Amino acid sequence: MAKGSATAAGGGAPKKTGGHRKELTGRQKAAVFLVTIGSEISSEIFKHLREDEIETLTFEIARLETVDSEDRDRVLQEFQELMMAQDFITTGGIDYARELLEKSLGSQRAVDIINRLTSSLQVRPFDFIRRTDPTHLLNFIQQEHPQTIALILAYLEPQKASVILGSLPHDVQSDVAKRIATMDRTSPEVLREVERVLEKKLSTLSSEDYTAAGGVESIVEILNLVDRSTEKVIIESLEEEDPELAEEIKKRMFVFEDIVMLDDRAIQKVMREVDTSELAKALKSVDTEVQDKIFRNMSKRASTLLKEDMEYMGPIRMKDVEESQQKIVSIIRKLEEQGEIVVARAGEDELVV
Repeated sequence: MAKGSATAAGGGAPKKTGGHRKELTGRQKAAVFLVTIGSEISSEIFKHLREDEIETLTFEIARLETVDSEDRDRVLQEFQELMMAQDFITTGGIDYARELLEKSLGSQRAVDIINRLTSSLQVRPFDFIRRTDPTHLLNFIQQEHPQTIALILAYLEPQKASVILGSLPHDVQSDVAKRIATMDRTSPEVLREVERVLEKKLSTLSSEDYTAAGGVESIVEILNLVDRSTEKVIIESLEEEDPELAEEIKKRMFVFEDIVMLDDRAIQKVMREVDTSELAKALKSVDTEVQDKIFRNMSKRASTLLKEDMEYMGPIRMKDVEESQQKIVSIIRKLEEQGEIVVARAGEDELVV
């Protein structure tokens, strides 16, 4: 069910008046749906809602005395149709979804569902490109200006974007990477112009708001998926052109929790370089998987002492924890650059050799 329908205006428990069934509001439908699927699944859904949405739905659920079987069936049927339509849109776009829905549900029903979805569904720019094979897309865009390529890659899934970035000429790769990292917001007018130049047409742009894409996180996701040589070339080039940006990207490419990706030999090498007090602080906020990985690679006496240090340390500021974690990440990066350890990227068979 679309979030927009879950929070639509309306109130009051479902009623029948004058022999006619009163139409449920969006909030009432959401409440009926959540009650029907049970508390366990509903609690997982609540984790993805805003606090005001949770309060509204909780209030609506509390007002439900009973759920009429016919109302329940109608709500579940509507949910199924909306999810089916969203799946069709994801697979082939609005027109494709409309065509399939018309075949299965009839023209009017298909139009109603599409209209209700598109009223709250924002179709991202370059939707048609995201369904294109990366190899074909590379041939299509590699002659474009680096800013145009950066804009397109910023809207692609990181997996596809990494394939294209890794296949671009070396002198273009770093330029495109920098443009993605420093990209902030792009106006709808610019997006439309790029699409016009590329002689492609979006199925819809549901919002005139400025669209956010790119940024450091975007290029980090992409670089984490490209091959090691491409990553090295891009980072080295950025270090020359914009050292601060290069350092910011490098900091985010390996987080402390990723230490579980290292094998035992690599962790032992890292531990020999790490101060025990820094390690104790770094482990304060991580889950047991990370802690156990560290403890297993220490002697029994050393792990016991480390656990005692963590226990007697008491509460510490999250800022201090993050600083200690970053120091250890820097040691890992240094050892990797020296060839002492190798942290695998996507597509590599071994994690560390």
